[in-house]
Amino acid sequence: MFKKYYLLSPGPTPLPEDVLSVAAEPIIHHRTPEFSAIFMEVSEGLKYVFGTKQDVFILTSSGTGAMEAAVVNTLSPGDKVITINGGKFGERWGKICRSYGLNVREIVLEWGEDFTKDQLEVELKADPEIKAVFATLSETSSGAVYDIQGYGEVVAETEAILVVDGISGLGATPCPMDEWKIDVLITGSQKSLMIPPGLAYIAFSPKAWKFVEKAKLPRFYFDAIAAKKNLEKQTTPWTPAISLIIQQKKALDRIKAIGLDGLLEHHRILAEATRAGVKALGLELLAKRPGNILTAVKVPAGLDGVKLVRTMQSKYYAYIAGGQDPYKGKIFRIAHLGYMCGFEIITSLAALEMTLADLGYPVEMGKGVAAAENVLRENWK
Repeated sequence: MFKKYYLLSPGPTPLPEDVLSVAAEPIIHHRTPEFSAIFMEVSEGLKYVFGTKQDVFILTSSGTGAMEAAVVNTLSPGDKVITINGGKFGERWGKICRSYGLNVREIVLEWGEDFTKDQLEVELKADPEIKAVFATLSETSSGAVYDIQGYGEVVAETEAILVVDGISGLGATPCPMDEWKIDVLITGSQKSLMIPPGLAYIAFSPKAWKFVEKAKLPRFYFDAIAAKKNLEKQTTPWTPAISLIIQQKKALDRIKAIGLDGLLEHHRILAEATRAGVKALGLELLAKRPGNILTAVKVPAGLDGVKLVRTMQSKYYAYIAGGQDPYKGKIFRIAHLGYMCGFEIITSLAALEMTLADLGYPVEMGKGVAAAENVLRENWK
């Protein structure tokens, strides 16, 4: 039997055919009016996705590069910060901050648990010297989303800035930077922005720029002041990833055509269909507040979660993601992010049903698929 590869991971995500094909066109030089026009169009298009009037800077790096850029451009050695750790990527904020000598108050949550704006307000009132709060829009390791709008309301009443990792969440769940009073927002290219890994994006609020002007942490490649000066000249400080930026232009054309609200609605429908299918099979979600980026599911008692993921990948070519430490083997993650459609959700659930049956779990074949189909039919336009 022929086997077709189904990419159902939370990054990289499937790419539109026209985005793939544009990378095969002859490359152009980056210090030319031709490239500058494309570069500026992408920069402006990213403002639309970010929901901001501020400049959005394009970094040639993974999303973690933008996380590091957010830290080094806004803070000084010894500054006190809060990091909210609800999984591997919230944990990463703390690791980056400690590596630069910051004084970190790390709030460690059980994976999938929520952290409210009221809880954050208590933390900030307890220590008025806090300079920054580092939060995650969508915790990719657990499938949970957090109340960034509420955090923005609370942090705006202080002297601190709110820094948000929107790497997996931006474009899939609401996060308007200016409206929600976010001071630094970052994302990556390989999620809902529908191009390969390799670019990261970052924007600073006027409040954050005041921090940038006073920051004393070392920086060179990720210097926001250098990026801003070069953006005024319609270029970058360093050699950009030319083909990726051209691909991003093509993907942004798609996003503008459907509209940001349409893109968010697309992800909501796929997420609801996935959750309906999983629950119909008697399985339990990990996150108390699940997002529209991916669905993290607890492995049924008695089953080997590593074997479940491996079977879906090797036998059915459905490439979902497993759990990360300390949840390796305890959860699996089905993404519904970026260039996916309803039939890929049906495929993922069909593969899951067959895998569960292969592993001896009592499953009523077609029950999860039918539940997802009902959601998709109700919302299909």
